[in-house]
Amino acid sequence: MTAAGAGTQRQCIEALLDALPHRERIRGQDSEVSFDAAWELRAVALAVAGHQGGHYDWQRFQQALIAAIQRWEASESEVPWRYYDRWLEALESVLAEAGMVAPSEVDDRAHAVLTTPRDADHHRARRDPVTVDPGR
Repeated sequence: MTAAGAGTQRQCIEALLDALPHRERIRGQDSEVSFDAAWELRAVALAVAGHQGGHYDWQRFQQALIAAIQRWEASESEVPWRYYDRWLEALESVLAEAGMVAPSEVDDRAHAVLTTPRDADHHRARRDPVTVDPGR
């Protein structure tokens, strides 16, 4: 991608993000897109990629996000407000509606990720040979 193409792509993505509810949460005080954790950025990237791939309309994602926020507001949950939790809820909803992933599959994959021990040395290069399980 050329520098001009990357600039245009960024402008398109920023226009999508600016159309969402609670956009002040997306942009920090310096007006740059702001994330507290890497998974939040990945969730945004997945949502944008699904839209750009033609799997759903961005307005549908907006509606799902608004509904997720409204459900949280109406609940009496003790869980503190986290914008990107609602983002994930909306993303799971539109992906399920598009037939891209079943809700049970999301739960199964989330369980697998959460129960896999963390690799404390993930930031260090490994020189071990890569092996493939022939049973898969």
